[in-house]
Amino acid sequence: MKPALYLHPKREKSLFRRHPWIFSQAVDRLDGEMVLGETVSIYSAAGQWLAYASYSPNSQIRARVWSFDKRVKVDTEFFAQKLQRAAKSRLLLNQFTQTNAYRLVAGENDGLPGITIDRYADVLVVQLLSAGAQYCKDMLIEALKTQYPQCCIYERSDVDIRKKEGLEPTKALLHGKLPQQPMQIEENGLKLWINVETGHKTGYYLDQRNNRQLIGKLAQDKRVLNCFSYTGGFGTYALAGGAQSVVNLDVSQSALAIAEQNVALNQLDANKVSHIRQDVFQALRDYQGHQSFDLIVLDPPKFVDSKAHLKRGCRGYQDINRLAMGLLESGGLLATFSCSGLMPQELFQKIVADAALDAGRQVVFIKTLEQAEDHPVAGPYPEGFYLKGFLCQVF
Repeated sequence: MKPALYLHPKREKSLFRRHPWIFSQAVDRLDGEMVLGETVSIYSAAGQWLAYASYSPNSQIRARVWSFDKRVKVDTEFFAQKLQRAAKSRLLLNQFTQTNAYRLVAGENDGLPGITIDRYADVLVVQLLSAGAQYCKDMLIEALKTQYPQCCIYERSDVDIRKKEGLEPTKALLHGKLPQQPMQIEENGLKLWINVETGHKTGYYLDQRNNRQLIGKLAQDKRVLNCFSYTGGFGTYALAGGAQSVVNLDVSQSALAIAEQNVALNQLDANKVSHIRQDVFQALRDYQGHQSFDLIVLDPPKFVDSKAHLKRGCRGYQDINRLAMGLLESGGLLATFSCSGLMPQELFQKIVADAALDAGRQVVFIKTLEQAEDHPVAGPYPEGFYLKGFLCQVF
């Protein structure tokens, strides 16, 4: 019989709504010996069976649900079926005819909590963020090898969040032969260098694919400032879209070096682009009164990683949007983003509006921007909607 976790009275409501998380405060008692990440049965206070979930004694999220079906067995076949469903949903959208890089599994949104899998050509990059994902690793990898025999599998679980689960960060080649890094991917007619061994996240920001394409369409004859540029994705699209000039701004020299290589890879005019290594906040302050732009992209790292940091993060977003607006010509465009899952879209819009007031400018919200379709949001799990953005016109 599986070890069991019993909830406090009236704490099963979220599970009836099929939310996959059980927080520590909801747990009344444990029945049986439990191993880190092991699959356990979840029961209500009245003894009603509710779900199978992975147990994580070190995390505030004490258990993550694998299945609400008692007939299910969490084994290799379970992961194979989940992978097949995720792949089918991507093909159903027919969204990858213009790219060979996409998110294959988006964690809880694909019914696989704590598991991210990105595909770059014939390389599958796996990120295991929860104790349950780590415990079931061998079964997951076996299912991947069967379904994608032509692909090598590389693990990028080198993230600090694993420590909250009682796990150490790690990365390793799990199957096959990894192509020499960096490697090329194709996206909307462009070629881009990425590095799955050392790049951000699993190697690239796949969630911004659609927004990069939008910037390319808007960039013709514009002077573009690409802040937090990383390897220059937005800047490359802007150049390909006919930008008059592009400035890629980032603190990482290695990322800027790849941005420069992406310009050459796509045979774009290197004379139209500058790659500036500098802190973005400081650079925006330095530019005030000296430079102006027609289109600015603000794609900063996560400013809010916990509820305790929300207020501080709001100040950071407001400050950087205020500075950017001060550099735009009247009628210029601002594409501004927050990748903080704890930042509500309505609050982010208010922050941008307040930033305009602080800058003495008027802002008009033209379009909402969000993560690409291969980053779906499951109905019971609104936390899956994390990338919020706006295309704004500033006067």
